[in-house]
Amino acid sequence: MCGIAGILTKTEIKNSLETLMLRMQTALQHRGPDDQGIYISPDREVAFAHTRLSILDLSAAGHQPMSTPDGRYWITFNGEIYNFLELRQTLEAKGEKFYSQTDTEVILKLFQQQGAECVNNLRGMFAFAIWDNQEQSCFIARDALGIKPLYYWQSGSTLIFASELRAILATKLPSIALSPEGLYGYLVSGTVPEPHTLIAGIHCLEAGHWLRWQAGNLRKQQYWQINFTSEAISLTEAKEKVRNALIDSIEHHFISDVPVGIFLSGGIDSTSIVALARQTQKGSLRTYSIAFEEDEWNEGELAQKIAKEFETDHTEYKVTASLGKELLPKFLASIDQPSIDGFNTFCVSQIAHKDGTKVVLSGLGGDELFGGYKTFQQVPKMVRLGQQLQKIQPISTGIGKGLASWGKSPRIKRLGDFLQQKPTTTAAYRSFRGIFSQREAWKITQHYFKDSWDQMPSPFPIWEEEVFQNTSISTSLPSLEDEVSRLELSCYMRNQLLRDSDVMSMACGLELRVPLVDRTLLEAIASIPSKIRLAPGKQLLIQAVTELPSWVLNRPKRGFFFPFQEWIEKDWNDYFPNHELSADISLILWYRNWSLAIFHHWLNEIAGL
Repeated sequence: MCGIAGILTKTEIKNSLETLMLRMQTALQHRGPDDQGIYISPDREVAFAHTRLSILDLSAAGHQPMSTPDGRYWITFNGEIYNFLELRQTLEAKGEKFYSQTDTEVILKLFQQQGAECVNNLRGMFAFAIWDNQEQSCFIARDALGIKPLYYWQSGSTLIFASELRAILATKLPSIALSPEGLYGYLVSGTVPEPHTLIAGIHCLEAGHWLRWQAGNLRKQQYWQINFTSEAISLTEAKEKVRNALIDSIEHHFISDVPVGIFLSGGIDSTSIVALARQTQKGSLRTYSIAFEEDEWNEGELAQKIAKEFETDHTEYKVTASLGKELLPKFLASIDQPSIDGFNTFCVSQIAHKDGTKVVLSGLGGDELFGGYKTFQQVPKMVRLGQQLQKIQPISTGIGKGLASWGKSPRIKRLGDFLQQKPTTTAAYRSFRGIFSQREAWKITQHYFKDSWDQMPSPFPIWEEEVFQNTSISTSLPSLEDEVSRLELSCYMRNQLLRDSDVMSMACGLELRVPLVDRTLLEAIASIPSKIRLAPGKQLLIQAVTELPSWVLNRPKRGFFFPFQEWIEKDWNDYFPNHELSADISLILWYRNWSLAIFHHWLNEIAGL
């Protein structure tokens, strides 16, 4: 896991590439404290920077940017390729010679043979750029599920890219102005939806896409997308398929030249990873968990019991309101873009780092793949209700307008949004998952763009579907539940959970791996009908992992939450003032207050606006 950055240009900034790359490299130093490097091409049209967290081949042979022996191809790479040993064997059989034990060199040699098609053979998490000195072109790619981030800014013939937004801003080349689309998306969903960012002109490369830059021209193409196509399969066959795919993924995710730990929350997903890791790994296993003083939120005892059951070397970190407050400044300094999540990953990453661990596995992704959220039941109900209400138009639209304008609770306001739209899965999901209603988000956005918009378009912003373009379902999926699964994978998980996990683990010099967010795993189970794969309570996952103790299964699903509401109202209230934006926009709920407070901090400190 590393930090990458680059500049491609045909302009006069060629003369200051050294200074610009040092700025970007410094901004990414926390992502790779073990080594760093810069490459500038002879014609000064391309410059790459790299900061390295050494996981595979800890020697100097893993130094980046890395080149082929003839100097034609250069790569800067962030991530891990879990099938690199199999790919290497195939390449060696064709006569390729290797000079390191890294997955980086495998990508380089694979691209040399296959070009852009190489991404379809890479199993793992990645963001990389490869420069071809002969063709004077650059290939930039991001992994299929969006585990690793990649941001870019284009102006004329110049393209700048980096692992984090802050590195692009560090060049001081882009003019810094808020993006209305990015801000609106953030307020509606609690995170900025790709391809937008909060800075106008800077974009996030979408998951499963690549870019090609040549002679100042930029081309973007999608190479992979989520596809659920049901096939006839029995429950017994489904259980076997899931178990085999899980074991295969966990075995691949343990590939490392340094010890690998596991985040253990006490839930089914992380417990499943510990249980199967105990089946596949020899020797000791390190696990890490967070506990609280508040009994309502504390699952520390359960995590300890699980660790004892599977004989792991367990470390618990008790986070109190006062300790959390002490950690807040460092957490705030680590934010690349604001969201309503991330503090939990930041805290547990701290303890893993202090324990000397450099790689950890997380159970993230289980709810999205196996139907663990309430959205899998509630969103289809909303869609069916909306379809019935369509029969009494325009009455239902009038009701929706009334609820959106005068509804007492945030959820009622968001329901009003839904009733004014076509009853699609995307609209229902956005309403159910939302933070602020669309009208509220518009008002807050307007607060920061007073000179741009005088009034809200009716019924909603004309560019709203563009903001959420990657969440819409272009083809009919086998079931509404499959559509929800796709939305959870491509919205909440990708834009919030994965992004925050990357930034906050990297802030602690830690590589976070997600074996349940694996392209090979997803493709293996995607054909299982939703009535089996998404059965309530994650029954398929439970039945596939037979090692799960009954006392883990028989407790109600709670999710993993911090006692933020209590902390913000009492110990943390100086960090979270009640922002006065509009009398009809309630900030009583912690996540609304948090979203605005974190945004204002980022606005003042990170973006300098």
